[in-house]
Amino acid sequence: MVLPFLKLGTLVLKTLSKPIGGRLKQQAGLHPKFRNYIINMAQANHRITTTMQRRIYGHATDVEIRPLNEEKAVQAAVDLIGELFVFSVAGVALVFEVQRSSRSEAKKEGIRKEEMEGMKQRDEELASEVELLKHKLQELEQLTKRRGGIASALNFRQAHTEDGMPVKPA
Repeated sequence: MVLPFLKLGTLVLKTLSKPIGGRLKQQAGLHPKFRNYIINMAQANHRITTTMQRRIYGHATDVEIRPLNEEKAVQAAVDLIGELFVFSVAGVALVFEVQRSSRSEAKKEGIRKEEMEGMKQRDEELASEVELLKHKLQELEQLTKRRGGIASALNFRQAHTEDGMPVKPA
């Protein structure tokens, strides 16, 4: 019953993180120090991605890569920040889900171990009871041998009918 609500909560958290990421994008471009920092981050990202693309497509990588203009750099950086925020929220939700699942599996494994221990204990009890019954049966057999048969050991008397004749066994 908890699982559907937990998954729904995770989905709501992911959905809410997108507008928060958008708000971060909007605010990131307005503060001057942060703006300079994200411009540098965007330029570094641009150089890395351009170099990787050139290598993938087999183009020369020793050419000069023109930097992005300031507005494109700010836009690329805030897009990257927004996506990183959404991705990090999804990652945290995933880690939480894996930990919850792991705890659930550990609890189930503990219950299975307890059940197995109970079965082993019951098996041992039954085995000892069987041994006790075997011992009693041996004693009974020895007693009947000493007394001359099972009828004497159990002290049976033959039943008689009303006219004094013995009853035939069925």
